[in-house]
Amino acid sequence: MSKTLQAIRGMNDILPEQTPLWRYFEGTVAGLLDGYGYRQIRMPIVEFTDLFKRSIGEVTDIVEKEMYTFEDRNGDSLTLRPEGTAACVRAVLEHGLSGGGQVQKLWYMGPMFRHERPQKGRYRQFHQIGLEVFNLDGPDIDAELIVLTWRLWKLLGIRDAVTLELNSLGTSEARGRYREALVEFLTAHLDQIDEDSQRRLKTNPLRVLDTKHPETQAVLVNAPKLADYLDDESRVHFDGLKARLDAAGIPYVINPKLVRGLDYYSKTVFEWVTDKLGAQGTVCAGGRYDGLVEQMGGKPTPGVGFAMGIERLILLLETLEQVPESISRQVDVYLCAFGEQAELAGLTLAERLRDEVPGLRLMVNAGAGSFKSQFKKADKSGALHALILGDDELAQQVVGFKPLRGQGEQQNIAWSALAGHLATCVVQG
Repeated sequence: MSKTLQAIRGMNDILPEQTPLWRYFEGTVAGLLDGYGYRQIRMPIVEFTDLFKRSIGEVTDIVEKEMYTFEDRNGDSLTLRPEGTAACVRAVLEHGLSGGGQVQKLWYMGPMFRHERPQKGRYRQFHQIGLEVFNLDGPDIDAELIVLTWRLWKLLGIRDAVTLELNSLGTSEARGRYREALVEFLTAHLDQIDEDSQRRLKTNPLRVLDTKHPETQAVLVNAPKLADYLDDESRVHFDGLKARLDAAGIPYVINPKLVRGLDYYSKTVFEWVTDKLGAQGTVCAGGRYDGLVEQMGGKPTPGVGFAMGIERLILLLETLEQVPESISRQVDVYLCAFGEQAELAGLTLAERLRDEVPGLRLMVNAGAGSFKSQFKKADKSGALHALILGDDELAQQVVGFKPLRGQGEQQNIAWSALAGHLATCVVQG
């Protein structure tokens, strides 16, 4: 027997009953970003592997363990994108979008791929919405990114469930000085830290700060603090960001262990976290990467951005019961037609109603059927109302209008008045 076909582990179908919530979320974000003057960019899912090695860092977990990499028929090493910033920077450089100091405020949406252990809220194919801003170096744009996410949480009804954590990583020079001090300290306590942290100590020592291992966390209590090594420029920048968040009334927590998992971050880093989803607590994260464009072959260009995980935020909406009832209904009106002449008239009438009533969600019965069977399908569609068209209605040029949810009697409405009636009682109210 052949093996049953199924999706790859950690790569999930988003079924029709789930897509209304996805569309609601994506539409809410897109509308918000339009209001802030951000423009959408769409990048390929597959890039040259070297792009991610140069940007993310060869000794990061993503590059070492998690990327889906393969050779194509030309012998080129290609990778399914594990994150969006590197691809966006590549597109900006390739098309000259940041040349001459042009300010670019961009956003993108789509699937990313990492070979991780699948669990609730963490998948091998996952979806992100990301923002990237180029050629603005002040704390004001850092603040704008955080302010707009704060507004998004309000629109979604989840503001009380998320907490903003902030840190500053300083410039690369400041981090270099801190890295030396941290390595010296941890080397003296090597027998007290976990095996994974010992490995990171040789490759990416700042990631040790992000460990979840309790014994290593206990050692880190007395470790040197990154804040003590910050340069004046980074300290002024961070103070400016905090002042703007204070002015906007956005609460935050300074987390000195927040370092992010990618090599390209500098100065501001931030995460929005929640305690409502168990271990998968980060729903949106990002920061400043002023050296990344230059690192990838461009001229020195300030950059800052973030990405939010769509799966986790949708899970949070469901957990908090913040899914609007209206989005579960995909049909407003279901048209039942009985007999060939009624079906022909119904097709014409439905198209006219779609022309005259913008936003009307109208489903026409297909496959004929008895009165009982068509009404069963109308009810299953979730429609609020049924339109009834048979020989008697054709003769009188009326349509039966029957509520399917709640109270109300069936009434006959003239064809000429039907569009106005639907616009008033269905689309508007």
